[in-house]
Amino acid sequence: MAFFDTFKVLPQYILPQHALSKLMSKFTHSKNTTLKNYMINKVIKLYGVNMAEALPDNPECFETFNDFFTRSLRSLARPVVSGEKAIASPADGAISQLGKINETKIFQAKGKQFSIVDLLGGSVDRAIPFMDGEFATIYLSPKDYHRLHMPLAGTLKEMVHVPGKLFSVNAATTRSVSGLFARNERVVAIFDTAAGPMALVLVGAIFVSSIETVWHGVVTPPSAPTVQSWSYSKKTVTLEKGEEMGRFNMGSTIIVLFGKGKMRWDEKLKADALVKMGELIGKTV
Repeated sequence: MAFFDTFKVLPQYILPQHALSKLMSKFTHSKNTTLKNYMINKVIKLYGVNMAEALPDNPECFETFNDFFTRSLRSLARPVVSGEKAIASPADGAISQLGKINETKIFQAKGKQFSIVDLLGGSVDRAIPFMDGEFATIYLSPKDYHRLHMPLAGTLKEMVHVPGKLFSVNAATTRSVSGLFARNERVVAIFDTAAGPMALVLVGAIFVSSIETVWHGVVTPPSAPTVQSWSYSKKTVTLEKGEEMGRFNMGSTIIVLFGKGKMRWDEKLKADALVKMGELIGKTV
């Protein structure tokens, strides 16, 4: 499998990843009725998108393909788990991996891991609260709901934009590209919560035309040449559990980080398990 994965992924190293993503953005934001209806109906059929829970549920009511991709859902389509200690899934998707952070290392795939220092933009101070902590990596497929929500209530302390590559984040690429999630462009949001610091890392990928948050709007593009950070010590941004915090304009991956001894994952969760936004994924301790 490793040989075939490498063979499939090899073209990504030479493709103009950012240029292709910009081109895809033009298509996904086109208001050409014929084009956007064709793209929407193709994705619905190909991936089995459940339009019964979408708002609106008529594919032709969306102004652009991106509006469809970042569609809202009907009320109560994603009930958020209750309970002070309950941690809710931030997204629809599949668990790529989850478990303990080994000092500063996160497991990516067999034989591959990456550093939380690199993941969080190269700052050791930013990474220290998560050393020996817990992580969960959730992959969003094209059929999934693409808005991202808070696992716990939290107050935003810092947002970081880390420029990088735009490799695909599918299973084959995850198995093949070393340090994938710490190489791709990403937006990091760090919150204070009842369980201590919590980081939500929104990882970009090829054809992901932008990443945005509810407090900032579109963070990328454009993509800056160096790491940028915003402090929120003088501007209070507090979000409740289950409240929307951001979205991918096209799909990708979100990584959730907690500190050591602050929570435990639900025992039913394992790699490849499917989750829905708002479902129980763990509890604080």
